[in-house]
Amino acid sequence: MRIAVINAGSSSLKFKLFDMQTKKVLQEELIEHIGEEGARFFSHHDALESIDVDFSSIDAIGHRVVHGGEIFKESVIVDGEVLFAIESLNPLAPLHNPANVEGIRVAQSKAPKTVQVAVFDTTFHTSMPKEAYIYALPHELYEEHKIRRYGFHGTSHSYVSKEAAKKLGQSLDSLNLITLHLGNGASVCAIENGKSIDTSMGFTPLEGLVMGSRCGDIDPAIVLYMQREMGLSVDEVDRVLNKKSGLLGICDINDVRTILEREDESAKLAIKMLVRRVQKYIGAYMALLGRVDALVFTGGIGENSEYIRESILESPLFRDMEVLVIKTDEELEIANECVKLLKNEG
Repeated sequence: MRIAVINAGSSSLKFKLFDMQTKKVLQEELIEHIGEEGARFFSHHDALESIDVDFSSIDAIGHRVVHGGEIFKESVIVDGEVLFAIESLNPLAPLHNPANVEGIRVAQSKAPKTVQVAVFDTTFHTSMPKEAYIYALPHELYEEHKIRRYGFHGTSHSYVSKEAAKKLGQSLDSLNLITLHLGNGASVCAIENGKSIDTSMGFTPLEGLVMGSRCGDIDPAIVLYMQREMGLSVDEVDRVLNKKSGLLGICDINDVRTILEREDESAKLAIKMLVRRVQKYIGAYMALLGRVDALVFTGGIGENSEYIRESILESPLFRDMEVLVIKTDEELEIANECVKLLKNEG
């Protein structure tokens, strides 16, 4: 069975074609900096169109979809109704879901007879208890509008937790882990006995850690102040929080590799803020879990920046903990989901 996977991130596109009998990657493409100044591709549509692949030989195409809301609690085969529902969730993940929808539409146009599968980042976190996902807001906001914590990067947290269990030689359902997906988008997950019980991202992927261009945790009254006192529109505030904040807002660059090469104060501050926020979440999740069998670093920064890892681990609280660095493979996790779904359908 040959499965293609399209993973459209906020500014990147990963494509992999797998032979699922051997789990071998037959073709792989990575396109970064989409839509940024001087980039090769202005949109995800253009980037997808550039990939040369024979879709007629593919059994299914799996798509990473960031937000499934409360509509999707498991992977699904895409039809018109499903695509419409995914698109309705765009406001909840404005940097990602539109790119995910675009990926599905382009794939449908290139391979109209091929099965398309949507695999959601939010699915892994459906095991969170109610006290973890409900916000302290009037309850009708949840009942009527489904405003709650959803959590994201689920395919990554799921994949690395399974790999951690293999490395530790233990059953996943017996392990307590804190997994740290650190990249341009970043999140932390508390995993108890193999299941997500809390995570740093919330209603949208904006909450939590200091990210590339996203602010993470802030006082919500800042939003009101920006509108009331600064006269910013809802769309302008949205753009500031999602696209002009985080590392980019602090030091004008969102690439950690470049920031670490700089010696100015704003660059140093950006790194300190990133590290401090991660440390705070690890400490909080240690309190929730009680026993932590391992910290697991993954994602572009988590896997590749030894400096960031060491800076996070400088806290005396973390010095005796088992630390694993595991390369995530969201695409393989998505491909496995496709196979499972196709077998169930068959």
